[in-house]
Amino acid sequence: MTRPPMGWNSWDCYGTTVTEEEVLANARFLAEHLLPFGWDTVVVDIDWSDPTAKSHGYNAGAPLCLDAAGRLVPDPGRFPSAAGGAGFGPLAAQVHDLGLKFGIHVMRGIPRLAVDGETPFVDRTNVCEWNPDMLGLDHSHPGAQAYYDSVLELYASWGVDFVKVDDMLWPYQAADVEAFARAVRRCGREIAVSLSPGRDLSLSRLPHLREHATMWRICDDLWDRWEDVEANVSRFARWAPHAGPDGWPDGDMLPLGRIGLRAERGDPRDDRLTPAERRTLVTLWVVARSPLMIGGDLPTSDPATVALFQNADVLAVLEATGNREVFREDPLVLWSAQGPGGVGYVAAFNLGAEPLEVALDSQDVDLPARLGTVHDVWSGEVVATVAVTAQEDATRGVAPGSTAVPVRLEPHGCVLLRHTP
Repeated sequence: MTRPPMGWNSWDCYGTTVTEEEVLANARFLAEHLLPFGWDTVVVDIDWSDPTAKSHGYNAGAPLCLDAAGRLVPDPGRFPSAAGGAGFGPLAAQVHDLGLKFGIHVMRGIPRLAVDGETPFVDRTNVCEWNPDMLGLDHSHPGAQAYYDSVLELYASWGVDFVKVDDMLWPYQAADVEAFARAVRRCGREIAVSLSPGRDLSLSRLPHLREHATMWRICDDLWDRWEDVEANVSRFARWAPHAGPDGWPDGDMLPLGRIGLRAERGDPRDDRLTPAERRTLVTLWVVARSPLMIGGDLPTSDPATVALFQNADVLAVLEATGNREVFREDPLVLWSAQGPGGVGYVAAFNLGAEPLEVALDSQDVDLPARLGTVHDVWSGEVVATVAVTAQEDATRGVAPGSTAVPVRLEPHGCVLLRHTP
């Protein structure tokens, strides 16, 4: 896998309440408009088994739908094709027929409704602090592994390709991470594993995460606020050098487009980021090689927002190497990366609230002293550069013998450049 997972997730627009038809509407849009650019996964987020799901939170004591083995199954009221014990199999088949992969969200542990006083492998002391549905598992008892094995066997029978496993990383649940990964390996189907949430996640966990997961969150839930985007700049600086086929640090979903329709947070809205901030978000996630999961309702999102996901030249940076932050002096942050054939990428970010003009020294961003052609990747336009032979005010700070790359950055904006020798 040379790119991280890419797709759509129902959480930012539908929270706990998404329906089968809404999933299919987004899947059809993804297949028609975004699959050619690499977006290939559709994920049904949390509480798909709750027939009483509502906006803005969870229901204590919800009458979750379970099978005879105590495993969650889809609510047939919201997912009619699940009736008669079919589970997510028919919906997964429809998604597969579109050329896409199908994913679901699950929680750590076992549903409270599946437990009685004689269930020996339950840990009632290690429960999720924000979701009332689940109890923990006692992994000193073989029944805990057997339960996860049974759950993954069910998901495999449905044709699930991707599982977002929540309540795994805060606090870090090493025994559950290992048991779940073991169940995935045993289930007989290749399933990508995404771990959440990433609050306070330490880089010291990297070897364990790589061994047991496809991707893992490095932050708490991210919403359409500049402060959420900006906070990930420093997190990505730590984690991006470790992104690759061994595992993908995840900056969370892209809360872009039409969101909040029936969500956990906020009311129906177009995301509250500015156009510059939207481009910065996508650029940062791409240059950091983060998984990309769109959170907006695709059919009703603004075409200009959808166009952010259709720039093949921008998305090519996901396959670059050496992606790293090379400079940070408030408000300017610079990243560099290397593409094939000597291509070099530079991302410049303005974290400040005022416009910023600066002449970059090509050698400060891992480019040669003397440059070939430089393009603005978003616009495709050629960027004029200046070979510096002596110190001048316009290129102050650029070393003599190097090349100045002038950039102008909007407030909270960015520029993504590609250098071709």
